[in-house]
Amino acid sequence: MAVDEEMVPKKKKEPTENEKRRMKIVPGSLMKAEMRPGGGDARPSDGDQVIYHCTVRTLDGVVVESTRLEYGGKDTPIRQVLGKSKMILGLLEGLPTMLKGEVAMFKMKPEMHYCEVDCPVSPPSSFPQEDELHFEIEMIDFSKVKVVSDDLGVIKKVVNEGLGWESPREPYEVKARISAKTGNGKVILSHTQEPYCFTFGKSEVPKGLEMGMGTMSREEKAVIYVTNQYLTESPLLSMVEGFDEVHFEVELVHFTQVRDMLGDGRLIKRRLRDGRGEFPMDCPLHDSLLRVHYKGMLLNEEKKVFYDTRVDNDGQPLEFSSGEGLIPEGFEMCVRLMLPGEIALVTCPPDYAYDKFQRPVNVPEGAHIQWEIELLGFEMPKDWTGMDFPSIMGEAEKIRNTGNRLFKEGKFELAKAKYEKVLREFNHVNPQDDEEGKVFVDTRNLLNLNLAASYLKMGECKKSIEYCNKVLDANPAHVKALYRRGMAYMTDGDFEEAKNDFEKMMKVDKSSEPDAMAALQKLKQKKQEVEKKARKQFKGLFDKKPGEIADVGTQDTEERSTSENQTKDGEEDSDGIEEEALLQDQDAANAPRVGWFSHLWPTGRRLFSALGFQRCTIL
Repeated sequence: MAVDEEMVPKKKKEPTENEKRRMKIVPGSLMKAEMRPGGGDARPSDGDQVIYHCTVRTLDGVVVESTRLEYGGKDTPIRQVLGKSKMILGLLEGLPTMLKGEVAMFKMKPEMHYCEVDCPVSPPSSFPQEDELHFEIEMIDFSKVKVVSDDLGVIKKVVNEGLGWESPREPYEVKARISAKTGNGKVILSHTQEPYCFTFGKSEVPKGLEMGMGTMSREEKAVIYVTNQYLTESPLLSMVEGFDEVHFEVELVHFTQVRDMLGDGRLIKRRLRDGRGEFPMDCPLHDSLLRVHYKGMLLNEEKKVFYDTRVDNDGQPLEFSSGEGLIPEGFEMCVRLMLPGEIALVTCPPDYAYDKFQRPVNVPEGAHIQWEIELLGFEMPKDWTGMDFPSIMGEAEKIRNTGNRLFKEGKFELAKAKYEKVLREFNHVNPQDDEEGKVFVDTRNLLNLNLAASYLKMGECKKSIEYCNKVLDANPAHVKALYRRGMAYMTDGDFEEAKNDFEKMMKVDKSSEPDAMAALQKLKQKKQEVEKKARKQFKGLFDKKPGEIADVGTQDTEERSTSENQTKDGEEDSDGIEEEALLQDQDAANAPRVGWFSHLWPTGRRLFSALGFQRCTIL
């Protein structure tokens, strides 16, 4: 039976702390008298910053405290954010009733100021908290603001909206016009004709100002209110002592996007000319066909140019597909974060330039490189939507073959990314008949086995076994899957499971006996190596007299076996990966384990490794 939603009682919303406080107000405890009318119709509400002067008097006119200079104050108005700042109950209720410019007198019973039960603010010393008092309030201004720091030490009021959504961050280069005055209006920093230039994150402006500017967009104008705990000394404002707060008027003229790609200052991308579109939505983040002009220079005193597409390539741009290991890793990482039409200057260390890539003849080993790159444009891969089945399988095979090439070149992470890309696309492919279904399943099995081989080479034995199981769950007699899983078990030290898979290979397919026997021989050798190493480690451990300590496992000079698979030279399996390579390299288990980020972006693991994190966990 259907239930009418309107008949279902809705759960009552729990009142906020301020709403609970307002419930305690009784008639006659708070009275308001207008002394000077305000202007307009707008009144402050929750989230607004209110700026007001306050003078507290006894009922017979004696001033208790005041913000005004003539009554002993500092002439600095009070700034608070309604709904966030702690304040007495009388003001919590009274301030939202005022207009801009209005002066009002609030007569408060003790329970409306500091005698309220569980009052969130403490009274000043010698304050007559048990007396009925007059609070004279002048509402100077109120406006919507952005709370930058949770303790309300940094607040931003937007004067003019900026362009786009991108904001400066470390280590962007920023140009801004900045002036500053104290809370009572004294100017301590005047606008200069030329904008002030600084590098974000280098303590070249006070901390609170930088925090506020980190929320601004290009050409935005704002006032940033900073209290003294965020007023750090800097080249912009060297003297900050004695200021309770400073109001900075800021116009963010421009900022240059500078990205520390590795987080250690070695690979830096600096934008020289803005591109078209919005960052990063319009960047070639995914594998694409890219066209770039670039000039490569040695990072030395001469800045010698070793290649320029406009000179050395007959003026033609370089065209390449990303994600295929065709260009140095540092080059590709930076191009992926460029907009069409953008020009960027990239400073790259040797290990992300040519030390791990085919080095031009005029680039010495270990050279630091600087590239000036212009991204002319890019084309996204073909969308499979609307394509017929043969075309889809043709595109899938192209990508898989690219993955196989990368695998043979030892670029296992890039190969893995290609195989995973096709499997993701396969989630949206629906074969229309049995013949198409068989082609689809066979291709999917090959991709799963390709992934199993990639993970095995990367030392991810458990993942390798997982992808073999995807094939064996549907076909327990799949010889290639049994072989790959056996190799993964052997690498992972699970010798019994490995033996079972190799023996099962021979039972289901006699022609696989040479491969299986070679694997079993390798398994026997590996098992003997492990047992020999264990005996060596524990040798003499129980022969020592009390008080003696045996040196265990301090040396590991065990020679590793170099026996090879007996697969015929040059013979290659149907999934494009030679099983011989898997059998030869059984030390892959010692490779670093990769985390989730590498599954999304192959270069991500190197980035985190450079930061000192071998694994990244999101809590």
